[in-house]
Amino acid sequence: MDLIVINLLAYYFPLQFRYPILFHSYITLAWIVTAFKVQFYLIHRYTKVTRVLVLIFRQFFFFFLLQYAFIGFFKQPNMSRLAIAEYLSISLVLVSTIKFMNYYLLMKYRGRTKGNIRNVVVLGKNKKTDQLISVFNERTEYGYNFVKQFSLKGREYSIESCYDFILDNKIDEIYCSVSELKDDELTQFINFADNNLKTLKFIPDNKNIFAKKLKFEYYDYIPVLSLRDIPLLNPINAFFKRSFDIFFSLLVILGLLSWLTPLLAILITVESKGPVFFRQTRNGIDNREFYCYKFRSMAPNNNADSHSATKNDMRVTKIGKIIRRTSIDELPQFYNVFFGTMSVVGPRPHMVKHTNEYSLSVDKYMVRHFVKPGITGLAQIRGYRGEIENDIDIQNRIKFDIFYIENWSMFLDFKIIVQTIVNAFRGEDKAY
Repeated sequence: MDLIVINLLAYYFPLQFRYPILFHSYITLAWIVTAFKVQFYLIHRYTKVTRVLVLIFRQFFFFFLLQYAFIGFFKQPNMSRLAIAEYLSISLVLVSTIKFMNYYLLMKYRGRTKGNIRNVVVLGKNKKTDQLISVFNERTEYGYNFVKQFSLKGREYSIESCYDFILDNKIDEIYCSVSELKDDELTQFINFADNNLKTLKFIPDNKNIFAKKLKFEYYDYIPVLSLRDIPLLNPINAFFKRSFDIFFSLLVILGLLSWLTPLLAILITVESKGPVFFRQTRNGIDNREFYCYKFRSMAPNNNADSHSATKNDMRVTKIGKIIRRTSIDELPQFYNVFFGTMSVVGPRPHMVKHTNEYSLSVDKYMVRHFVKPGITGLAQIRGYRGEIENDIDIQNRIKFDIFYIENWSMFLDFKIIVQTIVNAFRGEDKAY
């Protein structure tokens, strides 16, 4: 909406620029880069109005500078400085209005209709936890539904009973008072949250917390520590990744699948009767199930949803061996990417049966479901694709998946895509 506003106003104001396409491309890029740098769209449910005002000021301050820099950089002496000032002023008013309306309506939506709610529990009983609970109960516009408080000082509740309550009541976020937990209990809660896809945050005190990445946030005036900072939870990062996914998937669908699909359809059906596409239920973001599509590479069988392909698998057809070796069978997943259930790069989605098994046996397995699954991923280019032959394979795959989630960047995505293409041409030992 902001990009539409600044471009429409530039079109209607008499700015007298000579190259319309250049100017509109420039202001669009300037706005996006500035927003990325000042984190203009990083607004949480607990963000204060003053923070929003600061973000607006920063965004337009740098946008103003870049706007006037256009005159000198591209040698536009005929552009009206007064018209630019008017244009920027109106842009400021309209964008600010949109931003505050969005902010206000979301607050009202959470407070009055109880939409966009997060169910939370608090572990610990002290002054800080009571203050946080007051924030949850009084600031209904934040959208937190306080469900229960567990006092651990007198051990009124066991750790296991906390786990059971959290799972049975579909709790989204857990807030722990660090002072009431032993070091080994902190580790247990970290592992529990990771393995059950729960957000874990700490109410800090003087105790040492040994975690890789900690992030301070403020709910009203209460400091809270986040255990894991996931870059793709940043709206700007998510916007760039989704935009790339749409562009890249359309490129593959129109440029490759449009002519390759009819050709493969003939070859697949001639060799064995059955559908051209193979559809399988897999687990995606937030552990939600979705249909993952492939070109059919096996003869139709009843074990497709429970047994992955193994070396020299008798179910694989002749044409299936070729398309599996070159990863061509995965190309229909670009439809999944286009419709938003997958990304080009991310942790590979597993069959529901395997997800249920590994979630119980592999530590931190569920962390991989904090982001969308991918057609390719960091684990795949590092040799951990295809059949899982032993425990080391799945453990190393999860380590690479978690590293990707915590260290995501567009550069890392590009690097993984290039390496995947190279591996497809070169062939891989476990591509069977």
